[in-house]
Amino acid sequence: MIHRDDAVENKKPKLRRRNLIEWAITLSISVAILYFLAPPSWWQFGPWKPEDRKPTPDFALRKMNGEAWNFADQRGKVLVVNYWATWCGPCRFETPGLVSAATELTPRGVVFVGVSVDEDPRPIAPFVEKYKITYEILRPGRDPNTDAEMVLPTTFLYDKKGSLAKKYTGIVLESTLRSDVEKLLNE
Repeated sequence: MIHRDDAVENKKPKLRRRNLIEWAITLSISVAILYFLAPPSWWQFGPWKPEDRKPTPDFALRKMNGEAWNFADQRGKVLVVNYWATWCGPCRFETPGLVSAATELTPRGVVFVGVSVDEDPRPIAPFVEKYKITYEILRPGRDPNTDAEMVLPTTFLYDKKGSLAKKYTGIVLESTLRSDVEKLLNE
């Protein structure tokens, strides 16, 4: 005679096995979705090879005070241009890492700028203050690397010659950015 407790004990290994299989299937599907939907910058490690980089034509953007900021003036330095908005959740997540990297790397000849795409400029100053952003904030203009379908945040990394070395679509991790900047500084 099988006791009720024995029947329950016999079902536990089967239940565990079933849960493990369900978990493995869920994980596999999640990885596949991530692989196909993640932006290409997630799978490209390091900056592009120098021979694969295209020079960026000169362009100008506006500082918050209305003065011109010129791309050509940044030649000889590694340049990080981050497109963001105050209402963008991923941008808020990414900003502390950018501020930290800028604080450490600016003295080494790396220029960081943020380009706020907010239509209303009023929330920009409180955002800058809240996140203690020390790098220049610009307004959008005719950057040849942007397009109407650009998602936020998007960050462009330029080498010392002014060529686009990498485009990060979505959040760029501070560790990834630092590693890529280091490689460009050593070129």
